[in-house]
Amino acid sequence: MKQLIIILIGLFCWSVYSQEDSEVSIAIPRGDILSYAHPSEVGLDSLYIHTRVNEIIANGIQEKAFPGAQVLVAKQGRIIFHKAYGHHTYDKLQAVSLNDLYDVASVTKITAALPALMKLVDLKKLDLDAPFSNYWKPWRKIENKKDLTLREILAHQAGLKPYIVFLNELYRKNGTLKKRWVKSYPSKRFSNQAYDGIFIKKSFLKKMYRKIDHSAVSADRKYRYSGLSFFLFPELVTQLSGTEYERFLQHHFYSPLGALTMGFLPKKSGFKNKIVPTEQDTVFRNTLTQGWVHDENASLMGGISGNAGLFATATDLAKIMQMYMQYGSYGGKRYLSEATVKEFIKIQYPQNKNRRGLGFDKPSISNSQLPLSKAYPAPEVSASSFGHSGFTGTFVWADPEHELVYIFLSNRVHPSRAHRSIYSLNIRPAVQQVFYKATLSSD
Repeated sequence: MKQLIIILIGLFCWSVYSQEDSEVSIAIPRGDILSYAHPSEVGLDSLYIHTRVNEIIANGIQEKAFPGAQVLVAKQGRIIFHKAYGHHTYDKLQAVSLNDLYDVASVTKITAALPALMKLVDLKKLDLDAPFSNYWKPWRKIENKKDLTLREILAHQAGLKPYIVFLNELYRKNGTLKKRWVKSYPSKRFSNQAYDGIFIKKSFLKKMYRKIDHSAVSADRKYRYSGLSFFLFPELVTQLSGTEYERFLQHHFYSPLGALTMGFLPKKSGFKNKIVPTEQDTVFRNTLTQGWVHDENASLMGGISGNAGLFATATDLAKIMQMYMQYGSYGGKRYLSEATVKEFIKIQYPQNKNRRGLGFDKPSISNSQLPLSKAYPAPEVSASSFGHSGFTGTFVWADPEHELVYIFLSNRVHPSRAHRSIYSLNIRPAVQQVFYKATLSSD
């Protein structure tokens, strides 16, 4: 209870500090949980940070990279910057708030599917170098997949097809929805809710699995990013653990971490947090997508997937990334073994010019020698750092060498995914770079 009170006081104080740019230092006891501090307490220049980040984000909003954004940075286990910018939409009716919930898109991969898989590795229920077909039985009879290992799959070295648009299976040639797959009301057979008034037949999930199972595999085994296996992982986790995927995550990670608003289907959870909308969907849902996953494939699974579908606040994400950066430990509790975390966050196939870890993204090879315009992410991050980006405009990164966690949240797909200024302006790496260049002079 005492620890909870300390955290709540810190959250309140920090929200006041970050929104008013106060220079008052917040002294909160440290441990191996995130606390709050002024940038100068970890050797960083507060004025430089606020000036540069404000400039970059303001330019992003002006250039319509996103209507609003949020940045959180923790250094040495202390949150030294957390600030909200802009609005949920361009009509400026709802300002971005520090406790808003975001659809984190592919960040789901490393904050939902991946911790579950890592836990199963720790429990000896998964072997990274055994054929994945040992666990996913349909692949045993599929020639191009039966020998693929989980290591190859997670490192995007398996040659799997990048993506399949399952939404195409729901429509007739005349553009109307097939009623055998979609209903406007729920029933026992139509229980996977994709949006308000859109319910998908449960057996459609098996159709998705079959198409993934029989999809093409590249013969050259070069680095090829693919999210397909992440659609299989929730069912795999459920089968191997004997516990429903979402419940497994809540029990082993989210609840004990205190990431109380991290999870799927936030609209059904009754949270008071505002949910930041994503795209004005003109194809499937025909309305503003808010409170339901943006990714269409994940929506067809009922919003619960390993590829996308997770919603979280910035502080939720910071906690799980801090846990990873502390090699599986947080708040005096060990969530994952140090050996497993270190194995997953290291580059796997550098000889193939593949920068990836196991599920985690890594800096570009020779990243430190590249200018900001060509680097990924900021050139200053260490080779030991890791994270992931999300299609909706999200980005999370942890750097053990510099003890720095960086969270960037936006809804760059609003009102349309055609908005790509977040990439052309290189906003996320540019903001990240600020915190590496903000070192106070020793004079």
